[in-house]
Amino acid sequence: MTLHELQNQALQLPVSDRWRLVQSLLSSIQQETLSFSSANPSMNSLTDLDPWTQSLIGAISLSAGDPTESYVNYLEEKYN
Repeated sequence: MTLHELQNQALQLPVSDRWRLVQSLLSSIQQETLSFSSANPSMNSLTDLDPWTQSLIGAISLSAGDPTESYVNYLEEKYN
């Protein structure tokens, strides 16, 4: 199955199922990223990053609240 086919199938799901899928994928990515950076100490050094990339650090703040509520708030701010 190609990425495009997978995306099309995911878009057929109800919104609640897509949110669960997003949360599951995000959790998986976070775990893999954490284990990769722990296994590779040089990944922990931010000074190795391109200056433009360094400027993005901290630009996005994730709240501990409900991701659905956060996204709805984001959309309301963007389109109001």
